[in-house]
Amino acid sequence: MKNLNYLRKFVFLFIIIGIISSCNNDDDNTTIKPDPLNIVETAQSVPELSILVDAVVQAGLVDALSASGDKTVLAPTNAAFTDFLADKGFNSLSEVPNDVLTQILLNHVIAGANIESSALIGTSGYTNTLADGPNSTKLSLYFDGTSGVTFNGSASVAIADVETSNGIVHVIDRVIDLPTIATFATTNPALSILVDALVYADSGTPTVPYIDTVSDETAGPFTVFAPTNDAFVSLLAELEVNALTDIPTSTVDAVLLNHIVSGANVQSNQLTSGTVTTLGGDITADATLFTLTDANGRVSNIVTALVDIQGTNGVVHVIDKVILPAQ
Repeated sequence: MKNLNYLRKFVFLFIIIGIISSCNNDDDNTTIKPDPLNIVETAQSVPELSILVDAVVQAGLVDALSASGDKTVLAPTNAAFTDFLADKGFNSLSEVPNDVLTQILLNHVIAGANIESSALIGTSGYTNTLADGPNSTKLSLYFDGTSGVTFNGSASVAIADVETSNGIVHVIDRVIDLPTIATFATTNPALSILVDALVYADSGTPTVPYIDTVSDETAGPFTVFAPTNDAFVSLLAELEVNALTDIPTSTVDAVLLNHIVSGANVQSNQLTSGTVTTLGGDITADATLFTLTDANGRVSNIVTALVDIQGTNGVVHVIDKVILPAQ
């Protein structure tokens, strides 16, 4: 907390100096305006971002982050990097492989937009970073501005809206790790019952260890159709039970398998009409109506605003009805 207070004071002082420097400094009323600093130069001017600067240099991203063009950068503090290195078992930044470090850093960059904190407050949703996912995709980032502003459920904004010549910087208190399917399932409150179902199925004898599998960066790729909480509530009413725990774990296992396509990272624009083979059997997709029909003729709508949620091990599309196996 002491470091963050210091950082806030430093950034405030930096802004004040910029304002003073831009005031009239001549008898003929000529306004002297210093060239604004770019993202890298701004980070270099803040001692509490020195490890970030070292990481950018090590990864060879100085030119990319200094280039013109709108971008939003989430900048972890030194304390955030220290915690990240310890969590990953690294003694120093130099021990992190450059390819890994590059993707971690790119996971903090949103290209093409200067996103101010005011655009995030009171909302939640997904955007994409510059980090690479399977099949030339870009990884998703979940933001939640309903109570402060957090990213992927872990990093909170400590200092917002630091303006630079080529973008906006938000200082954050944690390094944002590369997301998996599990990241997006566990951070979005609208998918909490799905997570409960995965955990409950794991408590029995599951066909696959669900939580471990969707948390594994090296697994997959998978395409997951993720039912909302409302979809699960409707299912309980349809089955005339009060809770998931009223259903045998083997049945929940069989249901979950129908939501997973293994070995394919299918984005929404790649979905074609016809048979889709899941781990639990065949379902039918309609790429025009954007629906999935299970073996019982039950139709689930793919939620168009919540598709292509991309993790390292697969992609998630949110649906409004639970898919059931043939009965």
